[in-house]
Amino acid sequence: MSDWNQQIIEEFRANGGTVTRANFGRDLVLVHHVGAKSGVERVAPLRGIRVDEDTWLVAASKAGAPDNPAWYHNLLAHPDVSVETPDDGTITVHVDELKGQERDAAWARFTAASEGFREYEQRTSRTIPVLALHRVSPH
Repeated sequence: MSDWNQQIIEEFRANGGTVTRANFGRDLVLVHHVGAKSGVERVAPLRGIRVDEDTWLVAASKAGAPDNPAWYHNLLAHPDVSVETPDDGTITVHVDELKGQERDAAWARFTAASEGFREYEQRTSRTIPVLALHRVSPH
Protein backbone atom coordinates (compact mmCIF):
# COMPACT_ATOMS: atom_id res chain seq x y z
CA MET A 1 0.00 0.00 0.00
CA SER A 2 1.35 3.40 -0.85
CA ASP A 3 2.43 5.75 1.92
CA TRP A 4 -0.17 8.26 0.63
CA ASN A 5 -3.02 5.76 1.08
CA GLN A 6 -1.72 4.70 4.48
CA GLN A 7 -1.62 8.33 5.65
CA ILE A 8 -5.20 8.84 4.42
CA ILE A 9 -6.35 5.68 6.24
CA GLU A 10 -4.64 6.72 9.46
CA GLU A 11 -6.12 10.23 9.35
CA PHE A 12 -9.58 8.83 8.59
CA ARG A 13 -9.41 6.52 11.59
CA ALA A 14 -7.85 9.09 13.93
CA ASN A 15 -10.47 11.75 13.12
CA GLY A 16 -13.70 9.76 12.98
CA GLY A 17 -13.86 9.72 9.19
CA THR A 18 -12.68 13.27 8.49
CA VAL A 19 -9.63 13.68 6.24
CA THR A 20 -8.23 17.20 5.84
CA ARG A 21 -5.48 16.11 3.45
CA ALA A 22 -6.42 17.11 -0.10
CA ASN A 23 -9.68 18.54 1.29
CA PHE A 24 -11.37 15.13 1.34
CA GLY A 25 -13.42 16.05 4.39
CA ARG A 26 -15.97 13.33 5.14
CA ASP A 27 -16.27 12.13 1.54
CA LEU A 28 -14.16 8.97 1.83
CA VAL A 29 -14.91 5.39 2.73
CA LEU A 30 -12.34 2.71 3.52
CA VAL A 31 -13.14 -0.39 1.51
CA HIS A 32 -11.71 -3.66 2.79
CA HIS A 33 -11.14 -6.15 -0.02
CA VAL A 34 -9.40 -9.46 -0.58
CA GLY A 35 -6.94 -9.93 -3.44
CA ALA A 36 -8.56 -11.94 -6.23
CA LYS A 37 -5.32 -13.82 -6.83
CA SER A 38 -3.28 -13.27 -3.66
CA GLY A 39 -6.02 -13.68 -1.06
CA VAL A 40 -4.38 -10.84 0.89
CA GLU A 41 -6.72 -8.42 2.66
CA ARG A 42 -6.23 -4.78 1.72
CA VAL A 43 -7.89 -1.44 2.45
CA ALA A 44 -8.56 1.20 -0.20
CA PRO A 45 -9.55 4.77 0.68
CA LEU A 46 -12.13 5.77 -1.95
CA ARG A 47 -14.41 8.68 -2.68
CA GLY A 48 -17.78 7.43 -1.55
CA ILE A 49 -21.05 9.04 -2.55
CA ARG A 50 -23.83 8.14 -0.18
CA VAL A 51 -27.07 7.47 -2.05
CA ASP A 52 -29.23 6.64 0.97
CA GLU A 53 -28.84 5.16 4.47
CA ASP A 54 -27.77 1.80 3.07
CA THR A 55 -25.95 2.50 -0.22
CA TRP A 56 -22.67 4.15 -1.25
CA LEU A 57 -21.18 4.56 -4.72
CA VAL A 58 -17.49 4.22 -5.59
CA ALA A 59 -15.89 4.79 -8.99
CA ALA A 60 -12.95 2.76 -10.34
CA SER A 61 -11.34 5.83 -11.89
CA LYS A 62 -7.67 5.14 -11.09
CA ALA A 63 -7.07 8.83 -11.90
CA GLY A 64 -7.88 8.16 -15.55
CA ALA A 65 -5.35 5.36 -16.07
CA PRO A 66 -5.96 3.05 -19.05
CA ASP A 67 -6.77 0.09 -16.77
CA ASN A 68 -9.03 -0.47 -13.79
CA PRO A 69 -7.59 -0.44 -10.25
CA ALA A 70 -6.77 -3.76 -8.59
CA TRP A 71 -9.42 -3.19 -5.91
CA TYR A 72 -12.11 -3.18 -8.61
CA HIS A 73 -11.17 -6.71 -9.71
CA ASN A 74 -10.94 -7.80 -6.08
CA LEU A 75 -14.44 -6.55 -5.31
CA LEU A 76 -15.89 -8.34 -8.33
CA ALA A 77 -14.18 -11.58 -7.25
CA HIS A 78 -15.18 -11.18 -3.58
CA PRO A 79 -18.24 -8.87 -3.41
CA ASP A 80 -19.07 -9.37 0.27
CA VAL A 81 -16.77 -7.03 2.17
CA SER A 82 -16.69 -4.46 4.93
CA VAL A 83 -16.43 -0.72 4.60
CA GLU A 84 -15.55 1.96 7.14
CA THR A 85 -17.76 5.02 6.81
CA PRO A 86 -17.55 8.43 8.49
CA ASP A 87 -21.03 8.16 9.98
CA ASP A 88 -21.83 4.46 10.41
CA GLY A 89 -18.51 2.95 11.46
CA THR A 90 -17.56 -0.41 9.96
CA ILE A 91 -20.39 -2.21 8.20
CA THR A 92 -20.78 -5.23 5.94
CA VAL A 93 -21.75 -4.52 2.34
CA HIS A 94 -22.42 -6.40 -0.86
CA VAL A 95 -20.92 -4.91 -4.03
CA ASP A 96 -22.75 -4.66 -7.35
CA GLU A 97 -21.34 -3.20 -10.54
CA LEU A 98 -23.74 -0.76 -12.15
CA LYS A 99 -24.45 -1.05 -15.87
CA GLY A 100 -26.04 1.06 -18.61
CA GLN A 101 -28.18 4.01 -17.60
CA GLU A 102 -27.84 3.18 -13.92
CA ARG A 103 -24.05 3.41 -14.23
CA ASP A 104 -24.26 6.62 -16.27
CA ALA A 105 -26.51 8.30 -13.71
CA ALA A 106 -24.20 7.25 -10.89
CA TRP A 107 -21.11 8.44 -12.79
CA ALA A 108 -22.79 11.82 -13.32
CA ARG A 109 -22.91 12.19 -9.54
CA PHE A 110 -19.12 11.83 -9.41
CA THR A 111 -18.46 14.33 -12.20
CA ALA A 112 -20.88 16.80 -10.59
CA ALA A 113 -19.14 16.41 -7.23
CA SER A 114 -15.53 16.85 -8.40
CA GLU A 115 -13.66 18.33 -11.31
CA GLY A 116 -11.09 15.59 -10.78
CA PHE A 117 -13.51 12.93 -11.97
CA ARG A 118 -14.27 14.96 -15.11
CA GLU A 119 -10.52 15.09 -15.79
CA TYR A 120 -10.11 11.35 -15.19
CA GLU A 121 -12.81 10.64 -17.76
CA GLN A 122 -10.96 12.75 -20.34
CA ARG A 123 -7.66 10.93 -19.70
CA THR A 124 -8.91 7.46 -20.58
CA SER A 125 -10.76 5.70 -23.37
CA ARG A 126 -12.30 3.15 -21.00
CA THR A 127 -15.70 3.51 -19.40
CA ILE A 128 -14.97 4.07 -15.73
CA PRO A 129 -16.88 1.48 -13.69
CA VAL A 130 -19.13 2.52 -10.84
CA LEU A 131 -19.92 0.11 -8.02
CA ALA A 132 -22.73 0.25 -5.48
CA LEU A 133 -21.98 -0.84 -1.93
CA HIS A 134 -25.21 -2.07 -0.33
CA ARG A 135 -25.41 -2.51 3.43
CA VAL A 136 -26.10 -6.20 4.14
CA SER A 137 -28.30 -5.54 7.18
CA PRO A 138 -30.32 -2.46 6.20
CA HIS A 139 -31.53 0.06 8.76
